[in-house]
Amino acid sequence: MNGRYFLQLILLSALWGASFLFIRIASPLLGPNVLAGVRIALATLTLAVIMRLMRQRWPWRHWRKLVLIGALSVALPFLLYSWAALQLPAGYAALLNSTAVVFATLSAAWLKEERLTARKLVGCLFGFAGVALIVRLGPIAPTPRVLLAAATGVLASASYGISTPLMKRATTHVPPLAIAAGIHAAAALMLLPGAAWSWPAARFTPAAIAALLVMGTVTSGLAYWMHLNIMRHVSAVAAISPAFMIPVFGVAWGHLFLGEPLGSGLYAGGALVLLATALVTGFNPFAKWMRERPTGS
Repeated sequence: MNGRYFLQLILLSALWGASFLFIRIASPLLGPNVLAGVRIALATLTLAVIMRLMRQRWPWRHWRKLVLIGALSVALPFLLYSWAALQLPAGYAALLNSTAVVFATLSAAWLKEERLTARKLVGCLFGFAGVALIVRLGPIAPTPRVLLAAATGVLASASYGISTPLMKRATTHVPPLAIAAGIHAAAALMLLPGAAWSWPAARFTPAAIAALLVMGTVTSGLAYWMHLNIMRHVSAVAAISPAFMIPVFGVAWGHLFLGEPLGSGLYAGGALVLLATALVTGFNPFAKWMRERPTGS
């Protein structure tokens, strides 16, 4: 992978890891419906302004594909993560998000975008085992509500992971900026009724407004544009690999800014999740060193 794209993926990991911190702050104040709806609306506005400045056209003739991708990659995940944040710490949600790589791998194989190898299957198993450890041995008790929230987080990750190969295909004939704007506009329309219904109960405190602004403009609008631009140059699974790095930042931000505790399950489960990353994506930081090492004396 090109070094520039690798650094961009790390930056995306930091941004999306921070988004779980902001979701944890804003969701109890605004409610999941308002948080997801307004976040996506702000992202749409941000991307629409950029499209206007860059004189790009809206991809209206691809609206059917964009509606499907918008539902799977934006509307459903954002709403489900917002609901899960009512019960789960930011670090938990970020770790559960890593299962998106597993679902993207299976989806890419099913759509014949990439081969499903034994190494990738073992990686998928390690990823699910890591999530199980996180939920079972983490710093909060696995009550029914917590387990339901964890299942909701995994469902959100599954939705996003399944959509990844579809986004990859879309980048072959639609500019990344147009895709990002189109899927967010479609998702905003889907969530508008729920946001309007829940609006009277929302508490727009300064903290909630600040979190919304950052999520809408940066971690959603600009970050999705960057992600889709990277996706044009790398495989679908490689493009979603930040989901395995996001937990590092999500747990760190949650611990530093919200004082979320670190339990043994986070370390053990996180280690399995990172191992799953290497197996699923084929990433080996020692590959270059091993190739250059002398084979004989």
